[in-house]
Amino acid sequence: MIINGKAVAKEVLTQARIEAERLPSPPTFAAFVVAPSTATRSYLKVKERQAMEAGVQMIVRELSKESTTEEIIDEVQTAPEDAIIVQLPLPEHVDMMRVLEAIPEDKDADVLSPVARTHGQVMHPIAASVKHMLELGAVAVSGAHAVVVGQGWLVGQPVTAWLAEAGAEVHTVTKESGDLELMAPAADIIVSGAGSPGIITPDLVREGAAVIDVGTSELGGSIAGDVAPEVADKAGLFTPVPGGVGPLAVAYLMKNVVHLAGLKNQDNGVH
Repeated sequence: MIINGKAVAKEVLTQARIEAERLPSPPTFAAFVVAPSTATRSYLKVKERQAMEAGVQMIVRELSKESTTEEIIDEVQTAPEDAIIVQLPLPEHVDMMRVLEAIPEDKDADVLSPVARTHGQVMHPIAASVKHMLELGAVAVSGAHAVVVGQGWLVGQPVTAWLAEAGAEVHTVTKESGDLELMAPAADIIVSGAGSPGIITPDLVREGAAVIDVGTSELGGSIAGDVAPEVADKAGLFTPVPGGVGPLAVAYLMKNVVHLAGLKNQDNGVH
């Protein structure tokens, strides 16, 4: 089963739009970006397109590449919109974790701050996407042996936390641990977010395993995933790159924006 992330994303965006249209005014969303690359601008275009589909008003706030950590924090904390994201990566001179920690919990649609990870009101978009795809494939998570490749803040950590919470036995594999060849072939579920093109090859995948590719990197001028395309012939469930988790994660980001706007209206006594 190869999952078309774009088609699934459209369903989530339609649900978000229905929710948005019930609110007294369209949800608003700001994306803060510092020194954007061509790839970053491309990601933002995708977000702007999906925001429109979800009935969300999105504004991109581009800050000077010389902006200090304190200046970015001030912008993030005083933003008037219902929800915000900080588009990563940030320049090297900026303390990324301090900026992420400054995102107000009730506006953290991308669940980037440590507080939102533990006490947030919405689910991390990538973890929500992995959950959705496993549900589409009727893959049992509780009791499953899951391998997560990479332990980054954006993919590995939130996915590992959700899988463990859902009852899977989770093993995290990193370059340092060097045990991919040992752990992956026994896994029922493999989620990879390493950003290393083609590291998951067919010989590392058990017949019928669920393989979800969240890794994106550039290879020969095009976007490549962590999982070799040939794995699709062996896996029971497979998500391609591009067109798999990526579009669905943005759709869940927009769904989170709408939900946070709804909670804000409730708090303000607006129904």
